[in-house]
Amino acid sequence: MKILTLNCGSSSVKYQVYDWEEKVPLAQGVVERVTIGDSFIKHTPFGKDPVKISHECPDHEEAIKLIMDTLTHPDYGVIKDLSEIDAVGHRVVHGGEEFTKSVLIDDKVIKTFTELSSLAPLHNPANVKGIKAAMKVLPNVPHVAVMDTAFHQTMPEYAYLYAVPRRWYEAYGVRKYGFHGTSHLYVSRRAAVMLGKKAHEVNLITCHIGNGASMTAIKNGKSVDHSMGFTPLEGLIMGTRSGDLDPAIITYVMEKENITADEVLYILNKKSGIFGITGKYTDRRDVEIAAEKGDKLAKLAIEMEAYRIRKYIGAYYAVLGRVDAIVFTAGVGERSPIIREKALSGLENLGIYLDRDKNNKAISRNKEFVISKDDSPVKVFVIPTDEEMVFTEDVVAIVEGTYDVPEKYTYSFESPDYVNKLRELAYKKEMENMH
Repeated sequence: MKILTLNCGSSSVKYQVYDWEEKVPLAQGVVERVTIGDSFIKHTPFGKDPVKISHECPDHEEAIKLIMDTLTHPDYGVIKDLSEIDAVGHRVVHGGEEFTKSVLIDDKVIKTFTELSSLAPLHNPANVKGIKAAMKVLPNVPHVAVMDTAFHQTMPEYAYLYAVPRRWYEAYGVRKYGFHGTSHLYVSRRAAVMLGKKAHEVNLITCHIGNGASMTAIKNGKSVDHSMGFTPLEGLIMGTRSGDLDPAIITYVMEKENITADEVLYILNKKSGIFGITGKYTDRRDVEIAAEKGDKLAKLAIEMEAYRIRKYIGAYYAVLGRVDAIVFTAGVGERSPIIREKALSGLENLGIYLDRDKNNKAISRNKEFVISKDDSPVKVFVIPTDEEMVFTEDVVAIVEGTYDVPEKYTYSFESPDYVNKLRELAYKKEMENMH
């Protein structure tokens, strides 16, 4: 069985083709600048050099067609024809309360995603466009939606509700939903394997730190609290998002600057966070280089980001009572020893002992690391996320009818062999590219 997974944004489409029998990806890539001109595809067959092809994509349907043409190309394709694709998995950012798990897509499901667009106006409309385009190009195979919010639907009511008039929740759905669910799910399952335990036996604090950043408190394998909220704006300091702040700031700045609420929200989403602190950087690598050269604002940005992460670790430790491991993932979490060290600084009383030497060596996005001291009661892991694997697993389970049968539906990435095989090949390729 070969599974195509698609992640459609407003101007991009990411994809992967996975061979389920061989347990290996065949290719992955992305179509950039969809709808805005000068479009191109970057396509990487597994174990081979990537190719880049310019091709105008005025809409998502053209982008999907370009992906299909690339996958079947005689020189760099990975399948002979589209009949080899057995199912398609789609990332959907927001499933609201209507969807607590992945679902087979039909007209009713598409209609619901469209209605939920008010909760995710930047994401769900693009997700729906991608679904419709893919179903038009591949009409005879099952299509499955995998929601970012689904993993967090196990949060208890006292954790996901806000202390606002209940009518806001009942009439408008105002509550904490949580995001990055597939990433938190994946690394939590891998952490359980590294701990030598079953998923339902572990308590974890997972830290997805990238341009967007979030943390999850996981108790007995289930999400019980999450840093993002009604939107991805709440929580940690991010590349361009402010994270937590006093809501009264919005009306205060509106009056002082004579701007609208929408304009303030745009600033909080696009001009704040690391960019707001430094005035010019969003990439943490640029921030770290500037800090080394003495840039005071860059140093401040690092301290502020790490402090916010550390504060959430303390809060989630209190929520969980017992923590087996802390996990760092995503671009910054996987590649920034400085952020990890500062975020964990002073937490020894909680049983968290970082090994600085191990931490400084943990900079690959294709290798898993243990960066805590051998005798640390709470382990600290760096685990590269693999959201596409979650998409693939869910698609196969739904197609095979095992999704709701726990004894039959077990994630293949719970086996160390799966990760070891892929990580070794990817790490070897990364080292070759570096030299």
